[in-house]
Amino acid sequence: MPDTTGAKKNIEKAIAQVLDREMSQMRNALVEQVLQHLPEAIDTAAPASDLAQLVKAVAAIQGGTTQREILRALLDNSVRYCGRTALFVVKNGAATGWQSRGFSAGDDDPIKDFPLEIRNGLAERAMQSRMPFSGQSKDMDSEFATRFGGSDPGEVLVLPLVLKEKVAALLYADAGTEKGSGFDPAALELLVMSTSAWLEVTSLRKQSGPGQESAPVERTEPVPMAKAAAAVSDPFAAHAPGHTAPVRAPEPAANVETQTVIGSSPAASNSEDADVHRKAQRFARLLVDEIKLYNQAKVADGRKHKDLYD
Repeated sequence: MPDTTGAKKNIEKAIAQVLDREMSQMRNALVEQVLQHLPEAIDTAAPASDLAQLVKAVAAIQGGTTQREILRALLDNSVRYCGRTALFVVKNGAATGWQSRGFSAGDDDPIKDFPLEIRNGLAERAMQSRMPFSGQSKDMDSEFATRFGGSDPGEVLVLPLVLKEKVAALLYADAGTEKGSGFDPAALELLVMSTSAWLEVTSLRKQSGPGQESAPVERTEPVPMAKAAAAVSDPFAAHAPGHTAPVRAPEPAANVETQTVIGSSPAASNSEDADVHRKAQRFARLLVDEIKLYNQAKVADGRKHKDLYD
């Protein structure tokens, strides 16, 4: 059997080159695609400087290379268009506070690990419809409104972060308790849509691009394969909620709440596994075609001398 070590390295190098070349074009295409979904939401008469800032915000999100970096960029840039914002991770039928901006001037984040009720109010509507919903502070769950409402912040907005047709997280935003804070729901919706799209892209890149590294992780002891796979595929794997929702009878539209966010879990169905394999095979064929296109001379020479794998 011929030694394929050299061929493997060449293929990995070629794949990395293809991905790097296409990544900038993919960023631009994603921005255009998201903008097309909001033709009426964004005022075309807005100052060019405002639109330029919005483009920079999207670029900052797409500058993230790990899920954590992308989500932090979402919060950092969302607070430019509202007074306060917070991200709640949805897992096992429950939503738990991850990080926030504007809720505290100190280092302590009051939103972290806060259990948000998602069985009523705006959160439930956003979960069920996978669409943004706006309302008043009283439309949130009572504990959240009591603890964080303060002086009425006016309009509040709950936006679902949808990945693979499932709600992975909820972004809460309001005008804040201080006067003069701006509030731009259309810009916030654009940022959330951009984040969802970019998380999908980075997930695909990790699955198909050999040699791509994620955020550095301190290694202590071997992790079971199933847990390791879930941690890589799930952008919120590092943050597990400390509580779960009471067991209820299943509802048709509630399935999005109880599934893994990105990729398949150990209990995924065979049909999902087959779909992943089909996508991987299709992507591999495209890469092979592109490698052959840009290396026609080398491929022909290798076939002629029967040393293609050397």
